Amino acid sequence: MTVPRTASLSRPKTPARRHHAADHGDQPSDNVSRAYLDLRRLIVWGQLPPGARISERVVAERLGLSRTPVRSALHRLEQEGFVSSAVGLGERRLIVAPLTMDDGQELFRIVGHLEGLAARIAAELPPARREAVAARMRELNGELAAQHRARGAAARFFDLDLRFHQTFVDSVVGPRLLTLHRAIKPQCERYARLYASVLLDELPTSIKEHEAIAGAIARGDSDAAQTAAETNWANAANRLAHIIWQHGERGSWVGPREGSAPTTRTRRRRPA
Repeated sequence: MTVPRTASLSRPKTPARRHHAADHGDQPSDNVSRAYLDLRRLIVWGQLPPGARISERVVAERLGLSRTPVRSALHRLEQEGFVSSAVGLGERRLIVAPLTMDDGQELFRIVGHLEGLAARIAAELPPARREAVAARMRELNGELAAQHRARGAAARFFDLDLRFHQTFVDSVVGPRLLTLHRAIKPQCERYARLYASVLLDELPTSIKEHEAIAGAIARGDSDAAQTAAETNWANAANRLAHIIWQHGERGSWVGPREGSAPTTRTRRRRPA
């Protein structure tokens, strides 16, 4: 059981990566972007743990900003699901959103559908381009397998897995799908990082699923590519649910579940 608490805020050791042009420049909105990116990084990396109370005043002081951009950043983080409201003693408080079984499964399945569309688009590219995308995916997947055999650091696994998925998303899909993906995917990363020690035990299965995605893209089989990407995430959602059932939710009052484990939902393949 995890009891919400107020966590200390520290500036990230490395600056958060900026993806959008609006994150640069000296416009007033840049302070909002800076507060948003710094806070999101702290939440994703677990430096602000699930259930931790967030003080607008403390955040502003630690980031060296006024409360106005911090308030806007927190509002955006709340809309995206990184921050949630808690009512206690008659007042509304902001906390880092808890990690729950239902929320984790929903996020993983949403990303699965988004990446399924991306894999379909990648498989429909001209042959030379889709083969180049698949070759890069296989290269990264090979590094992932090598790291597993060498029992590498968890941070390296996350980096390679992230780059594998980015290969057939970032340079392939249109701006709307990319915006949706970038808003949701970091929320999945919160779960992956905080339940890392157990999720990494399932890495060989993920590596096989990755090869299925790359192979379908290389062949130009759009149906198989979409199904393989969605299956990878659906299976990951099932694995995550089982882990949370065993070890408990983070940032909520729900501990390990009693009774039978959650039912595994195997995604059925489309008919040929």
